Amino acid sequence: MTAQRIAVIGLGGMGAGIARAVLRAGFPVTVFNRTPEKAGPLAAQGADVAASAAEAAEGADVVVLSLADEAAVEAVLFGELLPRLRAGTSVVDTTTVSPAYARRAAERLEPAGVRRVEACVIGNPEMAAAGRLRVFTAGPTSHLDEVAGVLEAMAQEVRYLGAAGNAGVLKLALNLVLGVQTVGLAEAVAFAEAMGMDRELLLDVIGNSGWHSPVLGFRADFMRKRVYRPAGFRSALMHKDLDLVLREAKARGIGLPAVECAARRYEPLLAAGGDDDAAALVEMAAVDLGEARAGQGTGEA
Repeated sequence: MTAQRIAVIGLGGMGAGIARAVLRAGFPVTVFNRTPEKAGPLAAQGADVAASAAEAAEGADVVVLSLADEAAVEAVLFGELLPRLRAGTSVVDTTTVSPAYARRAAERLEPAGVRRVEACVIGNPEMAAAGRLRVFTAGPTSHLDEVAGVLEAMAQEVRYLGAAGNAGVLKLALNLVLGVQTVGLAEAVAFAEAMGMDRELLLDVIGNSGWHSPVLGFRADFMRKRVYRPAGFRSALMHKDLDLVLREAKARGIGLPAVECAARRYEPLLAAGGDDDAAALVEMAAVDLGEARAGQGTGEA
């Protein structure tokens, strides 16, 4: 049986990792990224490099998208790819979008005979490259059968969640927790340092206690090194996901005050470009504490 031809479009940390895992599983892979330099390491590992997203997808059996947001999906999938995709092509979309957008996207692809598989990926770039992501899928089960081999190459676990949109709900709920917890960790570090405690000591204690979690441990590693690029989870994407959560919650009359506060905390990182890992929030928290203390001193004078 001939191996499915795979296109991977979007070679950020997760997309590049997914491409590596799929290559290692023996699939023929074509890749594309707007920044061509990101495709170089994959070319060295055997991937073909396309000059455009449409070129990458043309003739592919499965197209894996790893893009930044809904606007990017709109531009790439519906603006560039759809006119070139043949009926029967499967699109595995790992982009975090709103559940409503996920459902609309599937409906818009259906008349062209293109199948959309909603794939919520949990993990980090290292796990992606090792094929150790956890992938939560949604949509018609018949669509999943067509991409089972690709999903297995990406993941240590593949779990089906039901109707289109459900994977997006799960991903946003998980990123809600991550976004709020990262704010809490950053402010704990800033508080401890302001009180004269070494950052490394606090993070070590947290890492060896009941407060530890693998996902917060990943953020803590950035804080230890005080180096926030290349990002595991860009601050701009964290803010984008919290904004999606708030948008969906508002539409349903749900108040999420902790999420509202957390989203505001990431805004200074957006002003700095948004490319640092979300853990860089710790440096902003330290600045805020310092400014608050200076303001108190001025008031007393």
